Amino acid sequence: MKLNRTALQALPKVLLHEHLDGSLRPQTIIELAREAKYSKLPTNDPYTLAEWFHRGANQGDLVRYLEGFTHTIALTQTKEALERAAYEQVEDLSKDGVVYFEARFAPVFHTKKGLTHQHVVSAVLKGLERGRRDFGLPSGLIICAMRNMNVSLEMAELAVDFRDHGVVGFDLAGEEGGYPPKKHIEAFHYIQRENFNITVHAGEGYGKESIWQAIQYCGAHRIGHGTRLIDDVAVVNGKAVKLGHLAQYVLDKRIPLEICLLSNFHTGATPNLAEHPFRILFQERFRVFLNTDNRLMSNTSMTTEFQVAADTFGLTMDDFEKITINAMKSAFIPYSERCRIIFTVIKPGYARIRYPESTEKNEQSPQR
Repeated sequence: MKLNRTALQALPKVLLHEHLDGSLRPQTIIELAREAKYSKLPTNDPYTLAEWFHRGANQGDLVRYLEGFTHTIALTQTKEALERAAYEQVEDLSKDGVVYFEARFAPVFHTKKGLTHQHVVSAVLKGLERGRRDFGLPSGLIICAMRNMNVSLEMAELAVDFRDHGVVGFDLAGEEGGYPPKKHIEAFHYIQRENFNITVHAGEGYGKESIWQAIQYCGAHRIGHGTRLIDDVAVVNGKAVKLGHLAQYVLDKRIPLEICLLSNFHTGATPNLAEHPFRILFQERFRVFLNTDNRLMSNTSMTTEFQVAADTFGLTMDDFEKITINAMKSAFIPYSERCRIIFTVIKPGYARIRYPESTEKNEQSPQR
């Protein structure tokens, strides 16, 4: 069947790499600014504001891409604003066919008005849980430390403290150049000793060495972006002919790569979508899957990322099902829960879309 946007939106999706402060609604930003008497927004029109955020992010440079966060972070400094942002994230994703997601953010940025890190995390978890009850969409929260700050151990301890309340993992984010992940090794060793989950932004703004450090120094279970892994793959006429030792290790160990197509184009991690390493990595059966990164900055959604993948790489419904299962296998929740979602939500969801008449007959047939 032709995968038009309506069909793509109906497909079950799993999203593991999305930043809370990069996915606020423009209208919410305007309302929060009004409540906080914040006068630094460039406009109070939601459509113009959305265009402003996207225009600023779409300059082929990661540092410039991150500049828009100044506003979203400034406006999420209260419990109420953080809870609202998380709740609306659940609502928006539920409308886009997402059946499980993991949000991430850096609590250290949200304490400018007196909130503690514990207050910040609790508020976000409250919003996610309220969203789960109202929209039936399960989620987990990932705590980010920042490469250019010396609070990574504190953030690691914070993540573990909330592991029984909805936090599912620990991440290292921020500008890669000059801030290698091995500088935060104490935090990662703590997470490892606690048998907890690790993902690391690596290979987005820097080379394959960043990915190597994330895996071998920091024990990453997943890699955020991982675009520059392609530097360790010999490619001839659009096909991989030889894998380097790092790429072979990532493939053999099934280390998941959190691919963000549009964001990678906007930050300059890839010169254009057609040249994105996703195509070769998917062909070579790396465990790759699609993500939004920042819906506001990249003017995207999971349906849009699927549309881009279908248009650019010719992905089929079978491909999207494989990618979605790849993502669910890689989620930071217990094995039994991952299996439950795969076999009771994802596979039946794809079957209903692939064979609507057959599914309808089965549902209407009498029980024996």
